[in-house]
Amino acid sequence: MGHGGNVIDELVADHREVEEFFGRIEALPSGDKDRKVHADQATIELVRHSVAEEAYLYPAVREHLANGNTLADREIEDHAKAEQLMKDLESCEADDPEFDRIVGELMAEVRAHIADEEENLFPQLRAVCPPERLDELGEQIRRAKKVAPTRPHPSTPSEPPANKLLAPGLGLVDRIRDALTGRGKED
Repeated sequence: MGHGGNVIDELVADHREVEEFFGRIEALPSGDKDRKVHADQATIELVRHSVAEEAYLYPAVREHLANGNTLADREIEDHAKAEQLMKDLESCEADDPEFDRIVGELMAEVRAHIADEEENLFPQLRAVCPPERLDELGEQIRRAKKVAPTRPHPSTPSEPPANKLLAPGLGLVDRIRDALTGRGKED
């Protein structure tokens, strides 16, 4: 969950972690119950990651990049699509015929988002944002992920200040639910 380094290093490490969960899903046959376990783990990490980006990364993008508003808005739209897919996936078991379709769509959406951030957004931000600020953002992202929700909440605000106010409460409720159900724990 917390990898260390500046904001870009932290988020790229998150991307690799999510890709690892996707690889585990793809390595299993359709209907295998462990596909749901890995999908839940990917969802937990994606939700934490998205909440932290929306709270800290995208405001910095708006502040430091000339086209920051457009870029941040596009990234938040990507998050909304992925969050709805994760919400839809929440009610599917691995043997549900919809599971494979939804998880496939989610992986495609997230992979496109990751590629866009790593090839476009991150290099632009690194070029104009002072290293100290990137380090500070990395620390803010790590703190935000510790209290962030672990389940998709598509109807919640995605921009400060409302998202920063709601995330810790939702995160607490989600972590309690996860503890009670065992969600996010590998067998």
